[in-house]
Amino acid sequence: MVDILAPAMITIITAATPLVYAALGEMVTEKSGVLNLGVEGMMLMGAVAAFITVTQSASAVLGIAAGILAGAGMSLVFATLVLGFQATQVATGLALTIFGIGLSALMGQGLVGVAYDGLPKLPVPLLSDVPVIGPVLFEHDILVYGSFAITALVSWFLRKTRAGLILRAVGDSHDAAHAIGYPVIRIRCLAILFGGIMSGIAGAYLSLAYSPLWIENMSAGRGWIALALVVFATWRPSRVFVGAYLFGGITILQLHAQAMGAGVPSQVMSMLPYIATIVVLVLISRDRNKIRMNSPACIGQPFHPSS
Repeated sequence: MVDILAPAMITIITAATPLVYAALGEMVTEKSGVLNLGVEGMMLMGAVAAFITVTQSASAVLGIAAGILAGAGMSLVFATLVLGFQATQVATGLALTIFGIGLSALMGQGLVGVAYDGLPKLPVPLLSDVPVIGPVLFEHDILVYGSFAITALVSWFLRKTRAGLILRAVGDSHDAAHAIGYPVIRIRCLAILFGGIMSGIAGAYLSLAYSPLWIENMSAGRGWIALALVVFATWRPSRVFVGAYLFGGITILQLHAQAMGAGVPSQVMSMLPYIATIVVLVLISRDRNKIRMNSPACIGQPFHPSS
């Protein structure tokens, strides 16, 4: 039983890690009052940039850095359009995803079939030697450990710091925040940039660790799941983390079920994570008061400094 459970837990952690990064980044963006539907596109650009860099330089650090820069660059395009030119956030986010899907496919067309060894594992001394728990929790790469740390840091930032309070204030009432002197546009731009960086890291993890190779559209809808996770978690970092592992577990469940020869068509099993996403959103949407109470009041609303 342990021989089956331990590898399953390890694969759940790897499946959840990109969701943690992408969802936390989008949550911070939405906390500022901006809805960015371009997470999928930013993840793909981060994935292809990271893989191109690592195949050329053989440096995982440079690969991760390239993924970060690609995600950040895409987010700044979005920020320029929605904050500078007052473009509609929903349409701009969708356009960003479409653009990212197409551009990443173009950039990565010569990389299909190229393999990479994957990010190196960094066992924690002593702890990694503990039976069962050690290999499951303490023998991962730097990005898995980073997902634990970033969850705690985002939670601390939003709840315990003055900057986090200002960010939440901008998302709840940008006009009031502007009236007392806070730079709403700058704050939202930084939140969008953070979201892009997190999506870039999520994409880099996909191509460098989760499945260390490049495949067109390899994010496979994870950007949309990350968006749903933010609502599922009612904009709370700890719940984002738990939700990411829940959806990661569903993803791995369908893979293990297929490997064990379950008498269910593979296409139906592959649909499970997305069916779960829809079911969760339907259940959550029934409690409109809870969503209204926890969601940023100004989410999706453009801000006009002159008004």
